[in-house]
Amino acid sequence: MSRSADTASILSHASTRPGTFHSHPSRGPIYTLDTFSSNDFIVKDFVESLTDTAIPQRRSGPVGNSTAQVFDPKPLIRTFEHTLSRLRTLSEDLEVRENELSGSVRRAESQHNSNIKSREQELERTIEAFHRLERTLDGNGDTGGNVAMQIGERLDELDRQRQRAQDAKFILQCWLEVSERGDLTALDDVRRLGGGEGKVRCAHIARQLLKISHRLDPVANGKGQTNGVHLTNGANGDHEDDDSMESAVKSRNRGGQQPREIIEKFLEMLEKDLLHSFDDFYRRQNFEGMRECAVALRDFSDGASVISLFVNQHQFFIDRAQLVTEDLAVDTETWDRLADPDTEPPGVEPSLQSLIDEVKVVCQEESFIIKRAFPFHEEVLARFLQRVFQQSIQQRLEMVLNKADSISSLAFLRSLQASRSYISALVEDLKAHGLTEHPDPASSVTSTVLDQQLDELFVPYFTGSSYIEREKRNLSELFEGLLFKYQIYHSRRRKMQPSTYLGQLAARGNEYISNAREAYLKRLDTSDLPAGQKTMLLRIAGLHNEKELTGQKEIDVTDEDGRLSLPVTKRLLKWLAEGVGRGLELAGGGNETPKEIRELLHLLIANAGEVYLETALDSMFDHAAAAEASKSAEPDFSYITDLRPAISVLHLQLTTIQMLLLPLASNNLIIRRGLEKETTAFTDRMENKIDIILQRTIDAALTWTSRLLSSQRKTDFRPRDDTTLQLDHLQTSTCQSIFTFLSRLHSRTTTALSSRTLHQSFSLELALGLRGLLLQHFKSFPVSQTGALVVSKDITKYIELLRKWELPASFDPSLEVLTEVANLFVISPEALRERLRNFGTGLVGVERGDLRPFVLRREDSGSVGVQAALNAL
Repeated sequence: MSRSADTASILSHASTRPGTFHSHPSRGPIYTLDTFSSNDFIVKDFVESLTDTAIPQRRSGPVGNSTAQVFDPKPLIRTFEHTLSRLRTLSEDLEVRENELSGSVRRAESQHNSNIKSREQELERTIEAFHRLERTLDGNGDTGGNVAMQIGERLDELDRQRQRAQDAKFILQCWLEVSERGDLTALDDVRRLGGGEGKVRCAHIARQLLKISHRLDPVANGKGQTNGVHLTNGANGDHEDDDSMESAVKSRNRGGQQPREIIEKFLEMLEKDLLHSFDDFYRRQNFEGMRECAVALRDFSDGASVISLFVNQHQFFIDRAQLVTEDLAVDTETWDRLADPDTEPPGVEPSLQSLIDEVKVVCQEESFIIKRAFPFHEEVLARFLQRVFQQSIQQRLEMVLNKADSISSLAFLRSLQASRSYISALVEDLKAHGLTEHPDPASSVTSTVLDQQLDELFVPYFTGSSYIEREKRNLSELFEGLLFKYQIYHSRRRKMQPSTYLGQLAARGNEYISNAREAYLKRLDTSDLPAGQKTMLLRIAGLHNEKELTGQKEIDVTDEDGRLSLPVTKRLLKWLAEGVGRGLELAGGGNETPKEIRELLHLLIANAGEVYLETALDSMFDHAAAAEASKSAEPDFSYITDLRPAISVLHLQLTTIQMLLLPLASNNLIIRRGLEKETTAFTDRMENKIDIILQRTIDAALTWTSRLLSSQRKTDFRPRDDTTLQLDHLQTSTCQSIFTFLSRLHSRTTTALSSRTLHQSFSLELALGLRGLLLQHFKSFPVSQTGALVVSKDITKYIELLRKWELPASFDPSLEVLTEVANLFVISPEALRERLRNFGTGLVGVERGDLRPFVLRREDSGSVGVQAALNAL
C-alpha cells in the first residue's frame, strides 16, 4: 500500500484527462503504466474519475427531487480497493523494470571503462612509438636522422647554387646586351611580364648591373686602364672572369651611350613605374601590390621615394594644407575668459582641438594600412607621425599661441598649458592604441618618436628661462594691477618725510612703492601692450578706462583701498597657485623646478609680503606712534582692528609657502634651505613688527591711563563732611574714564587678535602696567575715613575690569594685592595692626614693608593705633 502511494506521488506531476483509462462494469477501471506516464496526467482528475465511475447514478439524479437517496459508500470503497490493488501491481512491475534497467546500465559502464583503458593503452603505445621515431631522427639512438638532415641541407644548398648560377647567367646576358647593343630588352621583358615579383627581381638585377658599370667603366673611375676585379652579385657572390668583363665594357652601342647611363635611365624609369604602380594599388586598396612595390623600392634610396609618395599624397595633408591659411574662429567671450585671471580657463582652442581629434583618427586608420603595405612599417609610421606633428599640428599651434600672445600674457600661458595637455593626451592615446602594433601597445621605437615630436613642438617655449620669465611677468603685472590703488593710497599717506630712523626706513619703502606705481603707469601707457591685456589690467586695478590714467593728475582712492583684505590676498595666492600648477604640468617637475619655485617665492614675498602686508604694518606702526604721542586727546586705536586681517594674511602666505612652494624645492637641498631661511627671516620681520605695534599700543594706553590718573582730584579721597552726597557716586569720574577707555581698547583687541595666546599676552602686559600705575597712584593721595570708601569702590571697579580680561591664573595674586591695598584704607587701626601682622611674606613681589606708603596716606596715620601698626612693620 505504501509503495503504491509513493508511486502515485512520484507520478503526480503528470496529468491526464477523463477518458484516458477504461472501466469495467464489475471489476472497476482498467489502466496500465502508460496511463500514468502521460504528460497530461493529473492526480486530482484521476481521483475524480474514479469517484464519477463508482457513483454515476448520484450525479444523474434530478436536482429538485425532495426524496434524496441515502449515500451508499460501498461502490466507492470497492472502486478504491480495486484501484489500490492495481496500483500495487503496477508498482511491482515498475520496480522489476527499474532493476533490469539498472543492471543494463552497470554492464554498459563496465564495458565503457574497459574500452577506455584499452584506448589509453593504444595511445601510450602510439606515443612511445612516436618518441622512438623522434629519437631516431635526432640521432640519439641512430645516425639516420642526422644523415637525413644533412641530405636535406645539401639539397637546399644545391638549389640555392643553381638559382645563383641562373641569376648570374641572366645578369651576364643583360650586361652583354646593354654593353653591346645598348638596350635592356630582356630585363624590360621581366619588368613588363613578371608582375610584382618580376619588378622586384628586375630592380635588383638593374642595381647589380649599375654596380658592375661603376666598377668596370674606366671613364667613370677616371683610370687609363681597368684592373680585373671580382664581381660580387648581390644575389650570389660568384666570381666572374675579369677579361671577359673588361672586353664587354669596352664595347659600345651604336648610339654611343655608356652602359651606365642606360642602366641609370632604366632604373629611373623602373622607379617611376614602381611608384606609379604603388600609387595605383594604394587607390585601389590593394595592400599586397603595395607591399611588393615597397619591397622593390626599398633598394631606391632606402625607400625614401615610396615613403614620401605615401606621406605627401595623403588626403589628410592635402586637405589641411588648404585650411592652414584660415584664421582662428573669433569668439570674443572665450578669449576674454582666457585672459581673465579670476575665471577658469575655457580649455584648448576649438580649431586645434578639432585638428588633434582628427589626427587621432587618421593615425589609427593609416597605421593599419602602413602595417599591411610596408615590410618596414616602423620607418613609414615614423615619417608619417613627423609630418603630422611638424606640419599640421605645429602650424595650428603657432597660430593659436600667437593669437593668445596678442591678447595677454596670461592668455598665452593658459593656451600653452591647454594645448600641451591636449596634445600629450593624444600621444598617450596613440601609445595605448598601439598603431601598427594594435591591439598591443606601441613599440618602443614608435613611443620614442611620439615623445620626441611632442617635445620638439614645445621646445621653443621652454628654452632656458623663457617660460619662468613669462610666468613672472604675468604674475607681476597682475599683482601690480591688483595693488595699484593700495600703493597710491599709502604713498599719499607718507608724503611728509619723517626724521626718525624708522621713519626714514618707511620713506624708502614709500619711495619703492612710488617707483613701482610710476613703472606700472608707464607700462600701461606703452603702445606695445596688447589692448586686451591693458583692458584687463585696468579692470583689476579698479580703473574703468584709460582716461583715468591720463585725464587727471590724481586718481581717486578711498580708505577701503588702503586696508588689508583677505579676498585680495586669496586672489593673489590663487593666481600664484595657478602659475605653480601650470609650471609643474608644463615643465614636468624637472631639475629646473626648484629654481623656478625660488623665483616665484621671491615674487610672492616682494608683492604680497613687502608691498602689501609690510606696508599695512608700517601704517599701523605710524598710527601706534601717533597714539602714543597723543597728549591732548584720547588715543585713536582704530588701527588695532587691522591687525586681524594682517595676521590672517601672514598666515595664508606662510601656509602657501610651506604647503605649496617649499615641498616642490625638496629636490635641491641648497635651494630648499635658502628658501626656508628667507621665509623665516620674512616671518620674523613681520612678527616683530606686530609685536612692536602691540607694545606701542600698550605704551600708548598706559600713557593715557597715567594722564587720566593724574587728573584725579585731591578731594576725591578726602570728601567734605557731608558724605551722603558723595556716596551717591560709586566711583570717581577718573575711575569711570579709565574703565571706559580700557574696556573699549580690550574690546578692540579681542576682535583684532584672533590668537588666544597673543591676546592673553597682550592683556597680561596691559594689566601689569595698569596694576603698577594704580599702586603708585594710591600712594600719592591722602585718604580720609570717608574717602577710604571711595578708594575701595574705585579699586573694586578696577578689579572688575581686569577680571573681564580672561587673564591667566598667575595674575590672581596681583588682584589680591589691590584688594589688600583697599582694605588698608578702610579697616580700623586695631584691625590694621592685626592685618599687617598676618600679612606673612606678602603677595607677588609685595613685602609688608611695601605697604607702609599706603598706610601713611591714611588721614589718621598719626594716631597711636596706626603708629603701633606701622611699628609692627
